[in-house]
Amino acid sequence: MKDMQLVREEFPILKDKIQLSSCSQSALHHNVKESINKYINTWEKDGMNWGLWMEVCENARMKFAKLINAKPSEIAIVSSVSHAISSIATSLNPEEGKKDFWVSKEDFPCIGHVALSQNNYKVKYIDYNKDDYSTVINDETFMVSVPHVSFYNGAISNLENVIHHTKKRDGYVFVDAYQSAGQVDIDVKKLDIDFLAAGMQKYLLGIPGIAFLYVKEEIADTLSPRITGWFGQENPFAFDGENVNYAQGARRFDTGTFPMINGFAADSALDIILGVGVKNIEKRLQELSQFTLNYCRDNSLNIASPLDPTLKGSNTAIKVEDANKIEAKLKERNILLSARADVIRIAPHFYNTEDDIKIAVDALKKLI
Repeated sequence: MKDMQLVREEFPILKDKIQLSSCSQSALHHNVKESINKYINTWEKDGMNWGLWMEVCENARMKFAKLINAKPSEIAIVSSVSHAISSIATSLNPEEGKKDFWVSKEDFPCIGHVALSQNNYKVKYIDYNKDDYSTVINDETFMVSVPHVSFYNGAISNLENVIHHTKKRDGYVFVDAYQSAGQVDIDVKKLDIDFLAAGMQKYLLGIPGIAFLYVKEEIADTLSPRITGWFGQENPFAFDGENVNYAQGARRFDTGTFPMINGFAADSALDIILGVGVKNIEKRLQELSQFTLNYCRDNSLNIASPLDPTLKGSNTAIKVEDANKIEAKLKERNILLSARADVIRIAPHFYNTEDDIKIAVDALKKLI
């Protein structure tokens, strides 16, 4: 990794603010800003440049595939994880006696919202920290959803065990990697994941409005998406609205025109993450995580996250009253943390330092 001072200069906000909110929105890299401006310039000067715009989005698809060790043909471009899980949930056809859709209590709420909105599943809830999923997951299990890293307290799920027990029962596994992509190494082939989704705005250094859906190639062509659009067709530019002819692989889960400006941001942001290397980022964030845990304990803060940095991601959650008010007061002090329910989340990225964390924790302690 480059000298830290040089790294920090690439994120202009760090001159004036301490941004430790990557579990919600990471800091803006100057290359990402330049890419967004590049899109705007082509729009302003050319009116439109569909060839370039499409090329950039396709490049982002390929780079995300590389990030998780997938093929580009196994990646769909979607708008969000909500979009991704909706596309999958509506495309699958559970049979009588095998309809259980297990939602993790650690899942982001959109997973439960989508599961409950369907009429063909029996939605059940599992706590991977307490329940013995080796016995809970049974022959009636159709789908198991698991967050790779918890949005609430940063806990890392034991994907290997969840996938192992689900596959023993011939069930599907959906992994929400929104909180892990960019900070924890992911290999969908090694793990044998069926479906995985992640958006760009957190540890992937991008912006909301674009996400990627991985569908294992052995599964993709067996599904007929019920959420679709012209980009999900084999030949979108045939402009044939009288027939459905799905594209091959996961591309059949593409829907309408890509969010082009978001694609420009994603293309550049993925270059940065791949350039630094997720394994290097993961190592650095474990060091910062250990420092955060130690410093919070030294200051007698109530930690809601696992106390072993190998069992959590970047996010260290601190129990507080009026978390949103605390977040707002910290922002007035140019310290950007992120509140969720009854916790304040301290979530560094590779551009943060121990001094950032110390200043933030000191301010947090004074407020609570």
